[in-house]
Amino acid sequence: MGADQIADGLWQLQGGPGHCNVYFLRSGDGVVLFDAGAKTMRKAIAAAAQELGGLQRVVLGHAHTDHRGAAPGLGAPVHCHADAVDEAQGRGGWEYWDPKLSFLPLPLRVAHLALQRFAWDGGPVQIAGTVAEDEEIAAGFKVVLLPGHAPGQIALWRESDRVALTTDVFYVVDMWGRPSPPLPPTDGYSQDPALARASILRLADLEPAVCWPGHGAALRDDPVAGTVAAQLRAGVVA
Repeated sequence: MGADQIADGLWQLQGGPGHCNVYFLRSGDGVVLFDAGAKTMRKAIAAAAQELGGLQRVVLGHAHTDHRGAAPGLGAPVHCHADAVDEAQGRGGWEYWDPKLSFLPLPLRVAHLALQRFAWDGGPVQIAGTVAEDEEIAAGFKVVLLPGHAPGQIALWRESDRVALTTDVFYVVDMWGRPSPPLPPTDGYSQDPALARASILRLADLEPAVCWPGHGAALRDDPVAGTVAAQLRAGVVA
């Protein structure tokens, strides 16, 4: 299945396991990939990039295993924020995760340990360069630094239509993969949970029209739950 166009110069591809999202940004005749999803998505990502003119580079939103997964096999230079380099080229989050994932209920613990090994992580990624706050990446999207869940986590923000690509700044699926209101990332999977919550509030201050996250469906204004910003703030204090 190819990528779906979701805005001007922007396409989304979702794969599993984990409802992982990656995004293609128009750049000249080709595209830039934001996040690299699970390693199981490599062939689908490569095919979609080829349909869109060819993959120029990969920019990681952060370097956790389920977001760097396909990157080593795509044959394109990989960039990330300077604070994410060590994690991207290293253990992909295991520096601060409990190695037994004991923060998860037992059935999820067993499942996630297996998924980490066999589905999500493609291994360390050689980083070819870095990106910085306010740097324009492609298609009018600029870098916003929103760490906490992971060091050097970034979102991409386009002021003209108020679209944000938010990787794991927040979740809209729970650990079982079920849709949920926007919530902070699971503490056990985050380097600094307090900073992760502060980053959600910084994202809300941008007043985005839509946020396209790292997993699950887009977050939009809702007649009951309120604006995107209101939903993000409510999730932090829930």
